Order: sequence, then structure tokens, then C-alpha cells
Amino acid sequence: MWKTVNSQLEKEFKFENFSQAVYFVNLIKDLANSANHHPDILIHSYNCVKVMLKTHDENAITEKDHLLAKEIDKLT
Repeated sequence: MWKTVNSQLEKEFKFENFSQAVYFVNLIKDLANSANHHPDILIHSYNCVKVMLKTHDENAITEKDHLLAKEIDKLT
């Protein structure tokens, strides 16, 4: 479930290994480029991916963020 933390949407995804985590990030990259809306992404603990969404131009969560979050959820 996406949570609002520090004025942005955040969600943590856990994978079996580092390769799967990186693969997931690359899938997000393709979605983000298509939407021209780019999240902050952190890979940590070798198999965890934290995605953070905020519309930087507006310094707030917007419909763009909710739409990209739904598309990212479809990847899992």
C-alpha cells in the first residue's frame, strides 16, 4: 500500500535478490519515461526498492503521482 510520508507517496517492494530489484527499477524507468514523470528510487538491503513519488514542479502529490503509482503496482 502506498503511504503519504513527507508530502510524497512512498512504497517499499521486496524481491528475492538484487537482480530482480534492478530489473524492477528498469521497468519503472520505462513507465516513468513514457509518462514523463520520474520518481525517486532507492535500492537498499540488496533486494528492497523504495519508490517515492511527488510532482517536483508543484512540490506536492498530484494526479500524475497517483496514476504512476497504479502503473507501478501493475508491475508486481
